[in-house]
Amino acid sequence: MTNDLHFSWELSGSGWATCLIRDRSSERKDIVSYCTDALADLLHGVAGLYGPMPVRRFSFDLEPAEVRWVLRGRGSEVDVAIYRFPDMSASFNVPDRKGTLVWASTQPRGLLSHVVMEAARSVLQVHGEDGYRAKWVQHSFPIAALQDLRRLHLQHDRCELQHGVAIS
Repeated sequence: MTNDLHFSWELSGSGWATCLIRDRSSERKDIVSYCTDALADLLHGVAGLYGPMPVRRFSFDLEPAEVRWVLRGRGSEVDVAIYRFPDMSASFNVPDRKGTLVWASTQPRGLLSHVVMEAARSVLQVHGEDGYRAKWVQHSFPIAALQDLRRLHLQHDRCELQHGVAIS
């Protein structure tokens, strides 16, 4: 956690996780379902900010609602926008602007990557791979996605925050 951005991902029962993102002015909290591989989607989305595509999208199923994260990279900054749709099954191919903007912030890419990576590492530390699978049910812990984000973050960002040991 930093003063400027906080992110947490906590397993909160069989097939549910509590996702919280907060900056200095506002926060967004959602209870996310295991119907999608949500943590992996998040890690892949943030890691994608290091590639040639400046916009990354992924969704979390709230059963029945959807929250769609849209990450727009602008150099070393990322515009984060979260849109809510009433029904995930009906919002496929619906433009972002048709959803309700429920949270937005602009953050340094390195800080966003760091807090997401550390939240995922915390989940792994608390539950382990077997415990994660037992709680998340349909999906294994996204170890490769976490390793990829860590590698990209350390390679491309001048992050002065503390980093844990490498994930193996």
